[in-house]
Amino acid sequence: MIASKMPLLTIHHKTEYRYSQPVAFGEHRIMLRPRDGHDLRVLKGQLDITPPPMALRWIHDVFGNSVAIATFDERSTTLTFNSVATVEHEPTDEFALTPDDAAYFYPFRYDDEEFPDLVQFVRPQYGDPDGELSAWARNYLDPDGPTPTFKILSEMTHGIRASFSYRKRHERGTQHPLDTLQTGSGTCRDFALLMIEALRRLGIAARFVSGYLFVHGDRAHGYVGGGSTHAWVQVYLPSAGWIEFDPTNGIIGSRDLVRVAVARDPSQAIPLHGSYLGGADEFIGMDVTIRVVSAGEPERE
Repeated sequence: MIASKMPLLTIHHKTEYRYSQPVAFGEHRIMLRPRDGHDLRVLKGQLDITPPPMALRWIHDVFGNSVAIATFDERSTTLTFNSVATVEHEPTDEFALTPDDAAYFYPFRYDDEEFPDLVQFVRPQYGDPDGELSAWARNYLDPDGPTPTFKILSEMTHGIRASFSYRKRHERGTQHPLDTLQTGSGTCRDFALLMIEALRRLGIAARFVSGYLFVHGDRAHGYVGGGSTHAWVQVYLPSAGWIEFDPTNGIIGSRDLVRVAVARDPSQAIPLHGSYLGGADEFIGMDVTIRVVSAGEPERE
């Protein structure tokens, strides 16, 4: 058997919930398993849950994401999810459109056979009553004629990184794209949603991606968003398919990005979601620890 020469990454993701007294748990949905693709293959995955669930089943959701569903019959003061996955990750070179490709210049048209399956990713999902978001998106168009599509995507990706301030936000959910635009700040999920909604207003199919960011230990990229789950954007272009764009770090392509889930909206790609039976004051807090390490890189506690 020939050992793989592809880069290996191991993702450690541990979440622990703490309660002041033993509580009962409702159903929990766990979306932590990386998503296989041409550039990424899951070699090994393990999910340990304490206390052990009464039942654990795996499904693929409407987007093809791998989801574990756990149900419990035991009370406890803690609930812990510990996921470890090892993947081969070898991103391909960035895809370059040629002038012969249908989507080389914007505006372009999607194929009549593909559009019915893309419409949910083209239709805006958030309000823009004064056209502020649409106007911001049009700033990336050349005023004197057709604009190379890749120029729009690249400049928007790097423009968000350069012009917006990254900040961690502990509130649940993702803020409205107009809030991100008006405040000039947000999390990786906020930046991804801003770019998605802006592209949809230009008629470009875009979807939300949740996963992990690999921060190299031997060289600095100036990345932000490491040590937690990460979010970015996929854009669908004829002849190219789905291409990754990370506006938080200015990454084009899947370099250093490990996909877990794709979705129309961020609310459909929550890594861990569930409930407990008890009063709000019984919840003490939660701890999340995430590490992405490469083969040959020392494990750090």
